[in-house]
Amino acid sequence: MTETEIRKGLAGVVVDETAISKVNPETNSLLYRGYPVQELAATQSFEAVAYLLWHGELPTPEQLEEFERTERGWRPLDARTLALLDTMPVGAHPMDIVRTVVSQLGTFDESLHLPGGWTNRDYDFGRALYLFAQLPTVVAAVQRRRRGLEPIPPRADLDYSRNFLWMTFGELPSEAAVDVFRVSMVLYAEHSFNASTFTARVIASTTSDLYSAVVGAIGALKGPLHGGANEAVMHIFDEIGTASEVVPWLDRALAEKRKIMGFGHRVYKKGDSRVPTMKAALDVLLEESGDMQLAELYAGLEREFVERKGIYPNLDYPSGPAYRLLGFDTEIFTPLFIASRVTGWTAHVMEQAASNALIRPLSAYNGVDERHV
Repeated sequence: MTETEIRKGLAGVVVDETAISKVNPETNSLLYRGYPVQELAATQSFEAVAYLLWHGELPTPEQLEEFERTERGWRPLDARTLALLDTMPVGAHPMDIVRTVVSQLGTFDESLHLPGGWTNRDYDFGRALYLFAQLPTVVAAVQRRRRGLEPIPPRADLDYSRNFLWMTFGELPSEAAVDVFRVSMVLYAEHSFNASTFTARVIASTTSDLYSAVVGAIGALKGPLHGGANEAVMHIFDEIGTASEVVPWLDRALAEKRKIMGFGHRVYKKGDSRVPTMKAALDVLLEESGDMQLAELYAGLEREFVERKGIYPNLDYPSGPAYRLLGFDTEIFTPLFIASRVTGWTAHVMEQAASNALIRPLSAYNGVDERHV
């Protein structure tokens, strides 16, 4: 009998096709619907990128105007959502709070109760845009609540990135801050069959609803081996303290066989193609803030780790410090990831529904042989 080959973590297993994104091995570039992500980050609003992921093409000016008008109208939170936020412990992890709120948002959607409502793609485009509009208001309210502050209502006269920062901090951000935040949202929006996206597709393959798929994806994203890595990067920076402590800290960490978050990626073997764009955005904030201690710590850990292990930073390494400099609490970093990646998740849910097959892999049993009571 031929021994079954086990691919732990589904490494190297191709389970389906997708037209949403890919990593081009020739250029080591992440493509959204064929466009290199660094070009999108340099030229497009996050709203336009969301439209691209959902519809396959960049919007015309008229399509973008309609998209933005709808999104801005769906930003305010329902009074029931604000009440739900007040019931949850202030010290709860923001990922748990956001996951719970998304689940509640699904209960408001009366179209789910219509015949075929769960899987109707026309409804799903609206549901995706609804979550896209609601999540910044939720995440901003969660950070303010952690700081003992009241939520700030959204402003319909501000674009996505300006409004997000306005609701979080209560003041209009600098143009540099807006652009750095926009770049981060574009870079995090989509990445093929990563753990959270695959979770969403598995749930969608059962013909469950889009909200359930997103709730499951949030649960997968919470883990530090996936979305929680950007939080873990800043915990490492806080633990090291200063650039002068990088070498002794890394000596201890490697001796203890600790996993150093922010480095390495299963897909990228020549370094994460998104890092140069995000690092350039981080450099703008470092120059604006004058935080040389953070800049030196960042450079020192990267240099030392690459020299020793030959493993390069991933997107979480520059995004964590950037979010810190923008003023976000470390525990809010992964909810920011949700606000971005919900675009990719929902694109995949709709793609899965359009050509569905229940995702149900096999397993190789290694327990005791058949026995009887």
